[in-house]
Amino acid sequence: MGIVAQKFGGTSVGDATKIQRAARRAIRTQLMGNDVIMVVSAMGKTTDHLVDLAAQISHDPPKREMDMLLTTGEQVSISLMAMAIHEAGHEAISFTGGQVGMITDAYHTKARIQRVDTDRLKEHLKAGKIVIVAGFQGVTEEGAITTLGRGGSDTTAVALAAAVQADVCEIYTDVDGVYTTDPRIVPEAHKVDQVTYDEMLELAALGAGVMHSRAIEFGSKYSVPIHVRSSLTDVPGTMIMHETAGMEDVVVRGVALKRDLAAVVLIGVPNEPGMASKVFGQIAEQNIVVDDIIQSIYEDGKRANVGFTVASSDLSEAKALGDRLSREFGFRGVEVDEGVAKVSIVGIGMRSHTGVAAKMFDALYAADINIEHISTSEIVVSCVVRQEDGEKALKALHTTFGLDKNQGNEG
Repeated sequence: MGIVAQKFGGTSVGDATKIQRAARRAIRTQLMGNDVIMVVSAMGKTTDHLVDLAAQISHDPPKREMDMLLTTGEQVSISLMAMAIHEAGHEAISFTGGQVGMITDAYHTKARIQRVDTDRLKEHLKAGKIVIVAGFQGVTEEGAITTLGRGGSDTTAVALAAAVQADVCEIYTDVDGVYTTDPRIVPEAHKVDQVTYDEMLELAALGAGVMHSRAIEFGSKYSVPIHVRSSLTDVPGTMIMHETAGMEDVVVRGVALKRDLAAVVLIGVPNEPGMASKVFGQIAEQNIVVDDIIQSIYEDGKRANVGFTVASSDLSEAKALGDRLSREFGFRGVEVDEGVAKVSIVGIGMRSHTGVAAKMFDALYAADINIEHISTSEIVVSCVVRQEDGEKALKALHTTFGLDKNQGNEG
């Protein structure tokens, strides 16, 4: 007998019929001889509705209270799921993140998991029950309710799978796997059968919306096989795993677009030892995730402009912090640009193939797209472009690297 963790997203539990379908899938998995942990998100657009309600009450609601509000969506889902399983004649029990032992730090709205206490979870699995856990949430050591950020249910599922050493973590969604890029933008995109943790981590961090990047980190660290698949069919999806022989034969596995970016530029930063540490140390203390960093030095090396990109949702915090740092350290000002996007190519095959970056730049030039900034790593090349050029860049690169379905690429 193995342990299977199954995560069902908001679209997969969007109404009573879908909840019953997910319940039947979990029951079938249990009848095959497995212990089953279900992690469910809030139904459909529930979270968006709760966010809208908060906005009607407050223009800047306290983050602690937002966590109290948003976690109610998952509580509805887990209770209904347990009812559906009981109605079908099987045993189930539902838990909030706090009840199941999901302990996080105290950063409200984007908390990180510190540990998972599995005693209660294992006790009920041993009793033959399907254990249903609210995704996206946890509690601090002091008992304060927290949320893990958008997509946090993925993280909950993989963290639980890692904690109980599950055989697989199945991520059920409204698509049938991981695609070479967003098929809503590029109809020629196609599903890949397998992708490495490293590739998927980069794709998730760079804008691919299929999975949450922190979930991939857990999977890689604890070697949890992750199966991304459709909640509507039994067709195999995409396996996310450690690298296997032959996977480097595919140079570029996928192309990603990150549209919700903003650039912050600190003007006239004194170019002296320790300044970058002071600046980015305070940014880190505010739990603001920095995407790319760009520095240009002038005035004979005495001053620098230090730019960085952040998610648009963090812009107001980043701008306020930049203004404070300017006053504290004598910068000449802060500029922001909300009109940027980042397009990236990802593939472990880049480690053993040359000319990949040049091919990317040629493709963007041919599409008349200006590159504002370039960043690279061993398996990623990214270009910051104007937001209005993002989709055009994505399509051009998908075609250039042979990822269009009609070009016969296997992925």
